[in-house]
Amino acid sequence: MLTRKLFNRIGLALIFSLLLTGCNSASGKKSVSTVYKNPLPVEFGDPFILSASDGKYYMYGTGGTDKGFVAYSSENLADWTLVGQVYDGSEPDSWTLKNYWAPEVYEIDNKYYMFFSADWKVNPTNELENFRIGVAVSDSPAGPFKEVSDKPLFDPGYPIIDANILRHEGRTYLYYSRCCYKHPVKSEVADWARTVGLFNEVEESWVYGVEISNDFTTVIGEPVLLLQPPYEMSNPQTEWESRSVTNGEVNRRWTEGSFAFEHKGKIYMMYSANYFGGEHYAVGYAISDNPLGPFVKAKENPVLEKNISKGGEVTGTGHNMVFRSKDNSKMYCVYHGRTEKTGSERVVFIDEMWIDELGRLIVDGPSTHEKEF
Repeated sequence: MLTRKLFNRIGLALIFSLLLTGCNSASGKKSVSTVYKNPLPVEFGDPFILSASDGKYYMYGTGGTDKGFVAYSSENLADWTLVGQVYDGSEPDSWTLKNYWAPEVYEIDNKYYMFFSADWKVNPTNELENFRIGVAVSDSPAGPFKEVSDKPLFDPGYPIIDANILRHEGRTYLYYSRCCYKHPVKSEVADWARTVGLFNEVEESWVYGVEISNDFTTVIGEPVLLLQPPYEMSNPQTEWESRSVTNGEVNRRWTEGSFAFEHKGKIYMMYSANYFGGEHYAVGYAISDNPLGPFVKAKENPVLEKNISKGGEVTGTGHNMVFRSKDNSKMYCVYHGRTEKTGSERVVFIDEMWIDELGRLIVDGPSTHEKEF
């Protein structure tokens, strides 16, 4: 018979073990919580994390090579190992030329599809920005990814970047950003900037959505404008979405880096505003009942922004995406940012996020203190 003293020791040991160990519902295996700290040691812009069916996480992003994309892999989200180059845009039959940006990878029917943007070789008018969106496919999240076509997915007649897809009720929707390039827009903000002698005009980036075929080869119908910077100075969103202009940084206002997901019958679309290379880059979100809108911006925007005015050290927070833990119990926001230590390099941050009982989206960041996955 166990003595009371020994029984107590066993009980305490069991409790201590349970505190340290969690159960992964997907695999039935026990896993110890992992401590991590932002920023992660990965120099990526526009980071994207795929929670793959092989049990690992894969991170893709802008950077690491000039002629395509590299990837990292991890089993715990804190420790990342370089996989290597997973897509090479220098292949002779590629439609691409340079400026490989914002890859997103989706696992569908045992295949891995990469959506990305790059400069198109076809450029008869020698445009400085000639970005289009392409698709590449692989049998493995570690690549190699090969383009599904020798041309971009489609040509809307203007440069586009930041592809993101959403599958909803058996149909597929593509979201993208029209670039600011040669897109001056009249607004009260532009009028103000001209009056105070900052800029003669203000160019804008807008987010569009369009249905595409489920095999990612064909556009169905015409693109629909979903999000753009506000026209009026009095609009509640104008102040935070116009900081790059009002601070004299650049004559552009961005609505870009969209990421859409579903929650309780609603479509949430997160997006970034302001100059991606500056300190004012920030994230907001909008909600719709339908994949192609209309979308209504949240009153509490921005939900992720620099924290230096609050004693923090993070600036330039933006171009985010959302993924879930392997057991589907938590949502995470992954994005790039900068600190004084990292300088101009964009580095990766991961912070937990959730949607409260009122439907409000909340990001627990930007953070630089120790946390647990």
